[in-house]
Amino acid sequence: MKQIEIGTCVPGGQAEEWLPHIVKSGFECVSINFHMTLGGANLKELAGKVKEILGDSGVKVASLGYYCNPLSNPDQRKTLENCIDLADDFGAPMVSTFAGALEGQSVEDAMPQFKKVFRELGKRAADRGKKIAIENCPMGGTWKKNTCNIGFHPKAWEMMFEEVPDENIGLEWEPAHQMYQLIDPVSQLRQWVKKVVHIHGKDATVDWDGIRRLGILGADDFVTSRAPGFGDTNWTDIVTILHTGGYEGDICIEGYHDPIYGGEWEMTSQLHAMKYLKWCRGGDFVPNPW
Repeated sequence: MKQIEIGTCVPGGQAEEWLPHIVKSGFECVSINFHMTLGGANLKELAGKVKEILGDSGVKVASLGYYCNPLSNPDQRKTLENCIDLADDFGAPMVSTFAGALEGQSVEDAMPQFKKVFRELGKRAADRGKKIAIENCPMGGTWKKNTCNIGFHPKAWEMMFEEVPDENIGLEWEPAHQMYQLIDPVSQLRQWVKKVVHIHGKDATVDWDGIRRLGILGADDFVTSRAPGFGDTNWTDIVTILHTGGYEGDICIEGYHDPIYGGEWEMTSQLHAMKYLKWCRGGDFVPNPW
């Protein structure tokens, strides 16, 4: 059984500035992430700088993330293809992204385009020995009216993986995105663990009292994102399910969302989450003395 490594997500635009500090903080891996745009970054040059900073620290790049809408935006799809082509320069075994959507339309409406685009992307990744991890974030969309990601709901996953059954395409899963849908993440993970190829370490707290008083139709927030260790999820259960399912990847903390431990407390929050997740996995591996 391989130990699940604990890492953190680093915005691509801040990678050069932040990584030297991350390397010294006890994280075992990192995800280098971009959202909708590379912000002018040259991936080839950035990969060289990231490798130089990580050096012989043992910290590896778990994923190169480019979260975009490859179904509707040809330029973003081209950039995603470039990320797949250059993932090896970072030493990343996978590229993380959204499933895309036809904006304002339903999950069913987007499925033919998803099949076309991701069969091509899946082959491109497989030819390079890479995986594609689809994040499970609704991005403000619903089943009937998507924004940029149909891959937020288990019924959508059933449809997606029927249309594109490639073994190198799976889920970048986190509990918080499911809790915003009032889905029990532990029950869900037990069913879907075999399709999980990457984990985001982000939790949430559900305000059940607020739901009883105000419902869920937007008059008031009923779920709050939290760092692992501050939310509702039992991460020892998560780790157990992952090990039982044969998962040998990592958990990368997705910070920058906790409304209490954010801002000047962000690094405090992330280090707490890192130590908590290492505790949940049983600490560091210790060989038997016999």
